[in-house]
Amino acid sequence: MDATTLLVVITTLSLLGYVLGRQRSIKVAANHGGQRKLHSLPKYYGYMVSLWTGLPALVLLVFWLIFEPGIINSMLLAELPAEMSALSENKLSLVMNDLQLLAESGRIKAETDPVKRSAAETLVGLENRSQLVRNILIFSVALAGTIWSLSRIRVHTRARVFVERIIRYLLILCSLVAILTTIGIVLSVLFESLRFFKSVPLTDFMFGTKWSPQTAIRADQIGSSGTFGAIPLFAGTLLISAIALIIAVPTGLMSAIYLSEYASSSFRAFAKPLLEILAGIPTVVYGFFAALTVAPFIRNLGETIGLDVASESALATGIVMGIMIIPFVSSLSDDVISAVPKAMRDAAYGMGATQSETIRQVLIPAALPGIVGGILLAASRAIGETMIVVMAAGLAANLTANPLQAVTTVTVQIVTLLTGDQEFDSPKTLAAFALGLMLFITTLVLNVIALHIVRKYREQYE
Repeated sequence: MDATTLLVVITTLSLLGYVLGRQRSIKVAANHGGQRKLHSLPKYYGYMVSLWTGLPALVLLVFWLIFEPGIINSMLLAELPAEMSALSENKLSLVMNDLQLLAESGRIKAETDPVKRSAAETLVGLENRSQLVRNILIFSVALAGTIWSLSRIRVHTRARVFVERIIRYLLILCSLVAILTTIGIVLSVLFESLRFFKSVPLTDFMFGTKWSPQTAIRADQIGSSGTFGAIPLFAGTLLISAIALIIAVPTGLMSAIYLSEYASSSFRAFAKPLLEILAGIPTVVYGFFAALTVAPFIRNLGETIGLDVASESALATGIVMGIMIIPFVSSLSDDVISAVPKAMRDAAYGMGATQSETIRQVLIPAALPGIVGGILLAASRAIGETMIVVMAAGLAANLTANPLQAVTTVTVQIVTLLTGDQEFDSPKTLAAFALGLMLFITTLVLNVIALHIVRKYREQYE
């Protein structure tokens, strides 16, 4: 029985435990004067039995799946011949992978190497025994939890308190998972970035004006030592993001104001979902649209008026990216403007303000935190976009403020550096982590600035 089937069985047993626990509580209540004598509602007793049935078994399954591969590999290594166990770590890892693939393929008897065939048969035997022991233990734990929790059902059993405490612990665990995941991402990027800065000085990376990460992988290979100046990448990122925000912010904000304050309910019900469809279009489709339609149009338009426009320009990329992130601004701004209390509108109208004055002086200041949040989300989306830039702006790391020239972004270079067969210890590959760290810091700075703007200009109402 594989892990997925076992998970379905645990869920089924938990549902059965809920039914048994509820019925048991009703029976206990009937023997003591009715359900009013129970401390909790019958459903909480069902939840209690369900948790005791499924939760310990689920925890055991998770820990078993985490530690099982390492234990099986250790037992298999002990069974391997001495000449195989004495191999280097990398070669031994390859041998273990071959044995795993051989065991999963089911073609052990077709293997001509008797040592590998014997080792694969040992691996299959270990996995089968592990699976059998796992299934027996999990069923035993689930059954024991069911029997014990059913025996604990009394009139004064605080089932609701127990269930709510478990739910609170689960919520805390989910919060910790999110926090620890964030910390783990930051630390992993930070440690790899520090390894990169041991090879490339931080000043050269942050203030260098030339980006050419091609390096010689082997000592006997002819190649460049690489140039890792990140200024062109961040300049290209900011240029494309600025163009996108110039398109998205006014369009999205004006659309939100119209939909929330001027449009009829029938038009709003039609227009808002249609506008939000833009957020669901795959970015590769936007990339095709930018590369095949917008970029040629801008190039031909520029040629007619005597401008030198690159085939892959930052302007075309920024325009299409701006269209893509319009829903991030419009939808959030529409929601926060609509959420402003109607009493504030009525008070402004009562003092003689026009509708436009009410929007400018009352609604926008009151909804400013949500509007800034939508703009920040759109900015983060633009900074992190990759596919549109690859298809419409290219890979050229040019340091220019001319939107008619080809540029590239940080995210595109991260993908480029980590694509293909590369040595993970080379500066070329580690540069991707340094770029990721700088991008993280840039996003953090944007959040701090947005928070400062909100605190300075927001208007609070009782």
